[in-house]
Amino acid sequence: MMSNAANSTADMYGKVCLVTGATSGIGEITAAALAARGAQVIVVGRSHQKAEDTVQRIQSETGSNSVHYLLADFADLQQIHDLVSSFRSQYSRLDVLINNAGAYFNARRQTAYGVEMTFLVNYLSPFLLTNLLLDVIKMSPAARIINVSSDAHQYGSLDFNNLEFKRGYFGMKAYARSKLANILFTYELARRLKGSTVTVNALHPGHIATDIWRTNFSVIGPILKWIMGFFAITPEEGARTSIYLASSPDVEGLTGQYYVKREAVQSSTLSYDQNLARQLWSVSEQLSGQAASS
Repeated sequence: MMSNAANSTADMYGKVCLVTGATSGIGEITAAALAARGAQVIVVGRSHQKAEDTVQRIQSETGSNSVHYLLADFADLQQIHDLVSSFRSQYSRLDVLINNAGAYFNARRQTAYGVEMTFLVNYLSPFLLTNLLLDVIKMSPAARIINVSSDAHQYGSLDFNNLEFKRGYFGMKAYARSKLANILFTYELARRLKGSTVTVNALHPGHIATDIWRTNFSVIGPILKWIMGFFAITPEEGARTSIYLASSPDVEGLTGQYYVKREAVQSSTLSYDQNLARQLWSVSEQLSGQAASS
């Protein structure tokens, strides 16, 4: 699955990269590609066994021994704090943070944080993780933060009075909302980091046939995944933009952009609303209990 990664040019020596949601799919492929380029890679996953297996696969396929893992369930904000503490105890810098972890829930799931589960996993936990690591990220002379979003964000909207989605829940609406939040966060963070050497960009990886369909639609899930397979791209193709933004000298110094197929493109009109972005940031600080600062 990751054979192309092993053939990559070694151009990331000395870099420390943290990739969330990296025990499968595009996250694993991205982590492998960065390891093949010489980076020290930290894989983040929920399961000890899956994370350990992923590290062993990447080490075997790339020949790199600089691949390790940390654990965190993004459905639990305390585990984000624990993840950051574990990272800080082992590393003094972070050159690349890839917020790749994400989920889709066909049925609404309530959380203890004032938001439903999709928003928590896809947006609020990455928001918290990024801000808790920001001082470490700034220690790198040219750090990069990369947020994996989706073109589904174009169908998203934000209702701050209904972040728990108690009214009108639909899986794709919740997913689109979380991905819109990813981009609003990307642009706002880029503005707050203006004048620093840290860049922040978002991306759409493409439409990939994943187990989302199988796990969220128990009866017809396998059929949906099979249908998706006819027009979806491969995970290897889907990882290309993440790898590009993490490693290419072409994007050095470029920030506050949204990328599709390794090209900067326009995101939705709503995603450029700076008042909305500032409000989202303030609400996110309150919900996560994080006095986030730049």
